[in-house]
Amino acid sequence: MNHPVKIKNALVSVYYKDNLAPLIQLLHTYGVTFYSTGGTEAFIRDLDIPVERVEDLTGYPSILGGRVKTLHPNVFGGILSRRPLAEDKQQLDQYEIPEIDLVIVDLYPFEETVASGAAEQDIIEKIDIGGISLIRAAAKNFNDVVIISSKNDYTELEEILKNQEGATSLEQRKSFAKRAFNTSSHYDTAIFNYFNQEEPIEVFKQSEQKAQTLRYGENPHQKGVFFGNLDAMFDKLNGKELSYNNLVDVDAAVAIIDEFQEPTFAILKHTNACGVASRNTIKEAWLAALACDPVSAFGGVLICNAEVDKETAEEINNLFFEVLIAPSYSEDALQVLTAKKNRIILRRKEVALPSQQFKTLLNGVILQDKDNTVEGPNEMTSVTEVKPTEEQLKDLYFANKIVKHTKSNTIVFAKDGTLIASGVGQTSRVDALKQAIEKAKSFGFEIKGSVMASDAFFPFPDCVEIAGDAGVVAVLQPGGSIKDQLSIDMANEKGVAMVTTGVRHFKH
Repeated sequence: MNHPVKIKNALVSVYYKDNLAPLIQLLHTYGVTFYSTGGTEAFIRDLDIPVERVEDLTGYPSILGGRVKTLHPNVFGGILSRRPLAEDKQQLDQYEIPEIDLVIVDLYPFEETVASGAAEQDIIEKIDIGGISLIRAAAKNFNDVVIISSKNDYTELEEILKNQEGATSLEQRKSFAKRAFNTSSHYDTAIFNYFNQEEPIEVFKQSEQKAQTLRYGENPHQKGVFFGNLDAMFDKLNGKELSYNNLVDVDAAVAIIDEFQEPTFAILKHTNACGVASRNTIKEAWLAALACDPVSAFGGVLICNAEVDKETAEEINNLFFEVLIAPSYSEDALQVLTAKKNRIILRRKEVALPSQQFKTLLNGVILQDKDNTVEGPNEMTSVTEVKPTEEQLKDLYFANKIVKHTKSNTIVFAKDGTLIASGVGQTSRVDALKQAIEKAKSFGFEIKGSVMASDAFFPFPDCVEIAGDAGVVAVLQPGGSIKDQLSIDMANEKGVAMVTTGVRHFKH
């Protein structure tokens, strides 16, 4: 079953030639004949290794500006021929087609070209035709042919050939074929999604090339895997590997901190903010955020949008936490923070995030645009006799940013750029409000003079009445209920300013 195959002829045509030379030189020592095109042909010649031109094999030059080079029976016949079949062997002999045992081909950089912002015509020209066909043909015939579709596999093949005297096993060829089909399917997905950007989006395709096995999923009895490139987003400076729950919380932390421009610290627990504060310095922001709910902050995920200095690090060091994320750290701050080996310290990089989000649901997938809207003072419509002051509008904006990222039903109290308390994930808005009031009292916060934001409208005036009696001075809600006027009337009765935004921020 091992079915070893020694490589006699190789077709090599690659865009990226990094680390290719050692493999070519090794193959040459085994007497392999090379067929190649264009720049790769010149690359092999520069190594003082003989190479046959593909156009001599096909009898046709490269035509149409290089669009057609390898699409010919003399190439694909040599790749796809079934070695055990006498009739295939007879036809190869009849048409003087050499058996090709190794194909080393990569693809034009389509995704990179799209990401560069290139013009559409340049992008279209990076849709590979010959390369993708060669990869699929060689992978299909893995019984007799080795396919290398990525520069990342050069070293592995080199080691295999050294250890097995220039031969590969069936199992090894099948493994390379699996990777090749991953290469081709990912490439086609990227091309399709480029064409599938306009409405309506009728087909869902997603492909991630990197996988990281997690210790487990949400719970120890569940398996967990992250698909994506965490290294592109973070430098991990300290600590154990991120868990499934860490990643979910980190995603929520990144989403909420990106709402703020001024120095801000946020503390999250189970994806909900239990502390958020904006101040003139990051140390002041940390101290204010921690004061919001020091109990829930224990074991939380911390994130800020400015460099962490030593003084701030020494304050943070007093708390047990799971993850800390910042755009940068001073050297002496890192010495403080990395003293405990299990703490996860991440330095965030600038990277574009997806504009859509999806998850599995029932027997399918649901997809939506991210909620990238947050309404500031200019989008707030005053609907009460009492109008909010400039400072109240600022706090309403602050509260609206937090309510957008908090599980529904939710109520958020804020004052002076600080989260006072929130009611999270309740089955009724009244329960969310009562939870927020009790939480504020438990940590000694004065609700009087604070503002309140709701993720959805008030179907009844009870929440406004309770908030007014508690001392709330301004309320933000989307509006849109057929009973809006009842809540507005109650706000007027309590002397509370109310604004509507017209935008609901449910978060399920």
